[in-house]
Amino acid sequence: MLLSGRLSGHRRHPDAFAPSYLADVRLQVRKNRYFTTNNLNRDFVGTRGFSVVFHRSSLERVRLEFPWAAPYLDRALRPDCNAFYFNPLQLQKGSHVAPHIDRSLRSYVLDIHPPLQVSVLYVDVPAGMRGGELVLRRNKKLLGRVAPEAGLLVEFDGDLEHSVERVDTDGLRLSLVCEQYALEADELEQVPEYRIESRARAY
Repeated sequence: MLLSGRLSGHRRHPDAFAPSYLADVRLQVRKNRYFTTNNLNRDFVGTRGFSVVFHRSSLERVRLEFPWAAPYLDRALRPDCNAFYFNPLQLQKGSHVAPHIDRSLRSYVLDIHPPLQVSVLYVDVPAGMRGGELVLRRNKKLLGRVAPEAGLLVEFDGDLEHSVERVDTDGLRLSLVCEQYALEADELEQVPEYRIESRARAY
């Protein structure tokens, strides 16, 4: 069901996945060998996760390596995008994400444009959580505040500035995030066809 549209720059799809799927993702992510203190930049304070960079041509490899991600990716990925930055993201009490515009492939393409779209699936949300809301802005104008709930899929324009407010309660807030890019051929050549980014020692 579409709850918000073009003017707000984002769409919300409640109950996008069954609770049984969310439970499996929660388990598989947290026991994954790559899951540790985040490799993302300083905007991501007190978070955990890892990242997968891939071309559309490597989607099947991602499915094989991370089968728990396949249903999410099958639903979330746009057919007009050819490069992706996928990461599980976990926040706990005291964690927050500073305002920013996603350009996570900038380490490969310095002057890259923002993604066409960012897709966020909330996997685990503590009961009675205070804080942890996703805040969306364009040119300093507030477009929306999204309160996380398990099973909610949010899609927003990739050029929106966004942040996650400080989590002020115990418990773990886990989401799956995918930045989706439509790159020119010369840009795509600079991006690895498949690469895992993690602070874990074992690869």
